[in-house]
Amino acid sequence: MAIIYNCRHCGQTIGKLEQKVMDASLLGLNQLSNREMEEMVHYSRNGDIQIHTICENCEQALGQHPHYHELDFFIQ
Repeated sequence: MAIIYNCRHCGQTIGKLEQKVMDASLLGLNQLSNREMEEMVHYSRNGDIQIHTICENCEQALGQHPHYHELDFFIQ
């Protein structure tokens, strides 16, 4: 099982952890609300966990262009 962090805006893989057993509290997933879990955490059929977050480049773009927060996707 892998835990894969992807940018929710550009799709870039930010990081990947290979784990045989995952403790959600070590990843901080227990700190998320139900809505945040639905938006950010996705389980693949092969057992991988995809976590949608934001990469540094997209975070910087949002900081420079705050109106991008209004858009679901700002990268075409």
